[in-house]
Amino acid sequence: MESRKPLSLAARSTLAGAIALLVFLGATGFALDHAYAEGSLAALRDRMESYVLAYMARFDVSRYGKLIPPDAPPDPDFSRPGSGLYASVTAPKEQWDSPSAIGRGLPLAEQLKPAETRFSGPIDSGVGRLYVLAEGVAWVMPDGKELPLTFHVAQDESTYQAQLQAFRRTLVYWLAGIGVALLLVQLLLLRWTLSPLRRMAGDMAGIERGEREQLAGNYPEEVDGLAHSLNSYIDSERERIKRYRNILGDLAHSLKTPLAVMRSRLEAEHAGLAAYDDMMEQVRRMDEIVAYQLSRAATTGHPTFAVPIEIEPAAEDLVRSLEKVYQSKNILCEFEIEADSRFYGERGDLLELLGNLLENAFKWAAHRVVLRVKPLKGGARRRPGLELAVEDDGPGIPADRVEHVLQRGVRGDERVSGHGIGLAIVQDIVRAYRADLEVGPSRDLGGASFVVRLLPD
Repeated sequence: MESRKPLSLAARSTLAGAIALLVFLGATGFALDHAYAEGSLAALRDRMESYVLAYMARFDVSRYGKLIPPDAPPDPDFSRPGSGLYASVTAPKEQWDSPSAIGRGLPLAEQLKPAETRFSGPIDSGVGRLYVLAEGVAWVMPDGKELPLTFHVAQDESTYQAQLQAFRRTLVYWLAGIGVALLLVQLLLLRWTLSPLRRMAGDMAGIERGEREQLAGNYPEEVDGLAHSLNSYIDSERERIKRYRNILGDLAHSLKTPLAVMRSRLEAEHAGLAAYDDMMEQVRRMDEIVAYQLSRAATTGHPTFAVPIEIEPAAEDLVRSLEKVYQSKNILCEFEIEADSRFYGERGDLLELLGNLLENAFKWAAHRVVLRVKPLKGGARRRPGLELAVEDDGPGIPADRVEHVLQRGVRGDERVSGHGIGLAIVQDIVRAYRADLEVGPSRDLGGASFVVRLLPD
């Protein structure tokens, strides 16, 4: 079963933003709706309270306890049947209803104690659901007696609900509009934010098509390190491919001469023991050439991502082996390796580099060889480099031969016969790691000094 293609970063960010925005706007809408509903209900109660106070101010009671209604209500809707606004005054033996409430059987007969106030609703009634405010008072008669009265004001729920629904519609429209606007702004910001990645992807596509050599854009700090690593990786791969091509070319060229000699000797009329010796010499030479070229091919090159390798354990293993090989010379090898020295590359390359330099030093040294290693510090975001020096107390290298040892472009087979396979492999590794090799006299021991510097990157 084919797995689903994962969502792009833009789609993920848009979906996450939409969900967060939906939750935020939903919570905001709920809070605003609740606040408006509570506020509208409080305003309704205050308005009904004002109607009760208005009726108290306009109402009167005769000396015989008969209720005398006001000439004009505080709101014309109290006089209009079916208006949804109702009033009632209840005494122990009598009840007065506003014209709008006559004959409707409203639940407005409740008696309250003086100074007691009750707001309730919505209450089901024959004319719909009502909000009711009732307030009890002690009416003082002319003879000083108190007559308990209860003033009721009721309002149909439809008015309150109509206001609430109008607010909710407006709120939904505005929140939806704001949500769409914010999503559009988010998409624009996301497009602007991800534009360096899109530009990098376009540059990578250009590299794949052969239209450009490297990622040369001006990228933000967050992706600049990635661009640098990709450029290093691209350079490393190109160097690897170039090295393989050169190795194959050098190998083919190197084997031409030995093969030609063997062919000519075999075609000679008097091919005897001398021909056999010549062929054996050419076979030995071909074996050295193949070994050298295979060593070159095994060189990994400058890796972009590598685990740091400690120097001292590798050097100790190599020196123990060399001391057995050159036991007759009784050579003392000294280490001056700083504790935080690390090689960022392949272990095989480190062993080849150290092994060939130390073997060359053991070969020419009289009694002493010194290995000095120290890190080369880089910036905070760069991995450190390394300086590796091997010195001996042998005869050294004449000044007029140093340039020949370090010259570039000499084919492998030419260097094999001139300086041996070891130094040729060292120079290949140095070039593969974009390092520097310095050959000169040793100031401390008087012999030769080989210094390899791998710069921070």
